[in-house]
Amino acid sequence: MVVAVKRIVIAGLALALLGLSVALLGSWWLLQQPLTNLQQSQLIEINRGANAGTIVRLLQQQQLLNYPRLAYYSSRMWSNPRDLKAGVYQLEPGLTLSEFWRQLQHGQQHQFQLTLIEGQTWRQWRQRLQQAPYLSVRSEQLTDLELLKAVVGPAASYLSIEGLLMPDTFSYQAYSDDLTLLRQAHQKLMAELDLQWQHRADDLPYKNPYELLIMASIIEKETGIDGERALVSSVFVNRLNANMRLQSDPTTIYGIDDFDGNLTRAHLREQTAYNTYRIAALPPTPIAMVSRASLQAAAQPARSDYFYFVADGSGGHVFSQTYEQHQQAVNRYQRKQR
Repeated sequence: MVVAVKRIVIAGLALALLGLSVALLGSWWLLQQPLTNLQQSQLIEINRGANAGTIVRLLQQQQLLNYPRLAYYSSRMWSNPRDLKAGVYQLEPGLTLSEFWRQLQHGQQHQFQLTLIEGQTWRQWRQRLQQAPYLSVRSEQLTDLELLKAVVGPAASYLSIEGLLMPDTFSYQAYSDDLTLLRQAHQKLMAELDLQWQHRADDLPYKNPYELLIMASIIEKETGIDGERALVSSVFVNRLNANMRLQSDPTTIYGIDDFDGNLTRAHLREQTAYNTYRIAALPPTPIAMVSRASLQAAAQPARSDYFYFVADGSGGHVFSQTYEQHQQAVNRYQRKQR
């Protein structure tokens, strides 16, 4: 009788251990399964102070867990979900709950991408910043002077932020502020500008690196063809060296408030700081954000005898040495006269 009882007890303990082992393995297995119904990438925001229970409920609300209570206790058993970092995380198809806890513990937040494009103005960049997801846009609350000091530094003596930021693709985490990105863009621009200034050609009509930057911005707006930039640069350098006006449409347009796309003779006669049909110098500031290629073209213009160019209607330009040749090109390509 005693032996039979012992056997029953041993069998019961064995079954209990087996059941416990199955439960443990099942809970571990559950954590290794992909989140439910995750067919495409999606973002999830974890608020500050959220604990494992709160996050499991959030996953349940988004229908990403079938057995939330079991998932919670399995997580507590195997993943020890503590010290979870707030932020916005990206869930990818195939992501397991175990991997998700590791992301939260290590703060592996989603990296948003923002591309700021050459040839655009600060006004256009500001719109892109305002549209960027999860970016805290502090710049819109600042005056132009406050913005310059915040990005460039308290001793900034520039008239405008225009042109002082390097186009690039920037990465940021949720709720980063845009001033951090703008400082990065400014530092990249100044490093590239310094490099091009150090390697500039001889006898250029620039008093300082800022004037080279202004020229680069004009080149940026005049042509998007890499092979033309150095020639466009040569035209403007030749004109400055000959004390001629630049007569650049983009500079004139930049100085027009609420430009509607139609550059008129009245605009060309208007006296503004940017109307290079009226002033015999560079404008006071850049007129756009510049690419590395335009900076290089401003620093190392082609050697040419060109003083004029006109759009050829296909995206490029026809370059001329004399005004008579230029008028012929204008008649042919702009007025469609043979």
